[in-house]
Amino acid sequence: MKPAPRNLLAALPASLADEEVRALAPPGPVRIERIVSTGQRSPPGFWYDQHEAEWVMVLCGAGRIAYDDGTEEHLAAGDHTWIAPHRRHRVAWTAPDEPTVWLAVFYAP
Repeated sequence: MKPAPRNLLAALPASLADEEVRALAPPGPVRIERIVSTGQRSPPGFWYDQHEAEWVMVLCGAGRIAYDDGTEEHLAAGDHTWIAPHRRHRVAWTAPDEPTVWLAVFYAP
């Protein structure tokens, strides 16, 4: 595991083959991650179905989360959302021309 950056917007890669995920706190009942996307999205047909609740915020860039009920949320810098446990979702799109930095907090409700 790479050490967590002290500034969440520091040393952002211009492009990545895959999303970069870094834990920001030691393992425990709450998981906090910085996720950097550079145009990545979930593979066709793939859905996250987590037993944890997830609160996620876009710190910079933009992304779109799609849900299996057909709804979507567009998140730009400063926007956040809460995803209930087992609400099937996927990353439908992230900005291809700038890094998108997500701050994600996962926890058991």
